[in-house]
Amino acid sequence: MEKVFQALSSTVRRKILAYLSESSMTAGEIAERFDISKPSLSKHLSVLENAGLISGEKRGQFIHYSLVGDNLTNTLNGYLQLVCPVSRPLRQESAEKARRLAAEDLGLETDPDMAADKH
Repeated sequence: MEKVFQALSSTVRRKILAYLSESSMTAGEIAERFDISKPSLSKHLSVLENAGLISGEKRGQFIHYSLVGDNLTNTLNGYLQLVCPVSRPLRQESAEKARRLAAEDLGLETDPDMAADKH
């Protein structure tokens, strides 16, 4: 439990959890959203992994990080993200990315302007 509290004590790590709330991301995609060094980001990801809050899966040359869904802490954190003014937009960005990926998997149009032109 101490590792979980340590992991959640960092604003950067809480933001990473918000970004991963709806969709997996590579370390590079996460890094684009922060103004920190890659070694620092790697340390944050390691702390989150060691606390059992995220997991990494190697796909090709990239590691895709995602939340460990069965973790009670992530369930509670997800609830807090719905009401937190800082995390809410990050969670929305994650949901939009998840919708785009799902649409691409189904072969649907993902550009809203193009979809509007067809109607």
